[in-house]
Order: sequence, then structure tokens, then C-alpha cells
Amino acid sequence: MGQTLKTYLRVLKLTKKPSREEFQTIAKVAGLGILAIGFVGFLIYVLLVEIPQLV
Repeated sequence: MGQTLKTYLRVLKLTKKPSREEFQTIAKVAGLGILAIGFVGFLIYVLLVEIPQLV
């Protein structure tokens, strides 16, 4: 357990706060991913629920 804690502390010491530009890039990529997954879910919904009612 002591070795694991030392490893975690070592990783935390290496990390740094992202710059504003890095944060904005990460936020844009995450937002696009969320939108893409939502769009795929919407398409699946339309294909499975709405289209059979029209046929």
C-alpha cells in the first residue's frame, strides 16, 4: 500500500494546471464527442421508433 501511495504522489507532482488554450481545446473536443453520441442516439431512435409508424 505504501508503494501505491508513493506512485500516486509522484504522478500528482508531475501534473500541472492546463493553460486556457489547452482547456478550451479539451472542452471543444469533449463537447463534439457528446454531440456526436447524442446524434447517433437520435438516429437510432428515429430508425427504431418513428420510421416503423410511418410504414
